[in-house]
Amino acid sequence: MKKIKSILLTLVTFLLFGCGSVATTTVSGIDGTLNENVEAENYQGLKRTVAIARFSNETEYAKGAFYDKENDPVGRQAVDILSAKLAATGKFILFEREDLEQINLEAGLSQKEIQKIGADYLIVGSITEFGRKTTGEVGLFTKTKKQTVEAGVNIRLVDVSTGQIVYSEEGKGEAETETSTTLGFGGQAGYDATLSDKAISAAIEKLVENIEKTCLDRPWKSYFLSFDSEAIVIAGGVQQGLKNGQELYVYTYGKKVKNPQTGMLIELPGEKVGKIKVLSSGGTTVSDEYSFVSVIEGNLEANKISSYFIQDK
Repeated sequence: MKKIKSILLTLVTFLLFGCGSVATTTVSGIDGTLNENVEAENYQGLKRTVAIARFSNETEYAKGAFYDKENDPVGRQAVDILSAKLAATGKFILFEREDLEQINLEAGLSQKEIQKIGADYLIVGSITEFGRKTTGEVGLFTKTKKQTVEAGVNIRLVDVSTGQIVYSEEGKGEAETETSTTLGFGGQAGYDATLSDKAISAAIEKLVENIEKTCLDRPWKSYFLSFDSEAIVIAGGVQQGLKNGQELYVYTYGKKVKNPQTGMLIELPGEKVGKIKVLSSGGTTVSDEYSFVSVIEGNLEANKISSYFIQDK
């Protein structure tokens, strides 16, 4: 009898101490688990200027009777996540396009004129897949509930100078959370709204790496602002990563010809005609910064500065 009581006591103790909830959250991107603690890199190179045009929601998610295409919450969510991830790399100068109307309105109220700056690259994106499901299992003593969100994001990177799409890819991400109870004990999992953020973030994660690589593999460009006996000045400065002593190359524009295959004008490669060195920089923002340079190679003509452009390679 004592032996039976001992076994029952052990069983009850095991069940009571085993009762409770276990909650786990898993986030998966294209190639593995998403690292949510993204730290800004100490990037020392030249920064590219990028504008995010818009993110459309091509799915039926969150499109009720009062759906407003211009204020789609899922699309805005994607813009915010992508902006934060690009900013965290320290490799880009980002421009606001999604809320440009509101910025113009606020500037008008403050009687300020906005400096409109063109970007090197424009990002256009869309949410192509979005779904949420809840599943569960009921055992003899346990009950589990799993919430899963899957997202698909398509991004196109456009070179503004040519209008050409230089990178396009679709990323997929998934986020899920699971809770379990034993003998009715333990917490109950309610609706987890954060899973939407995590799934979209996971889908965008790998795309950001490819945007970085595409932009940084292409040359950084600048132009002459002034060229005379007093000073030679180019656009760009510290904000874009230029440093004193840095050497840059000067090219002439290539000939423009019509491509019979596409019917579009294309510019042939230009000719490298000189090299310049950065002496000092001025200005406080991307819109007004400049750099004084000296010509160290080539015979550049002051009256032809509009026919030159500058690259870092």
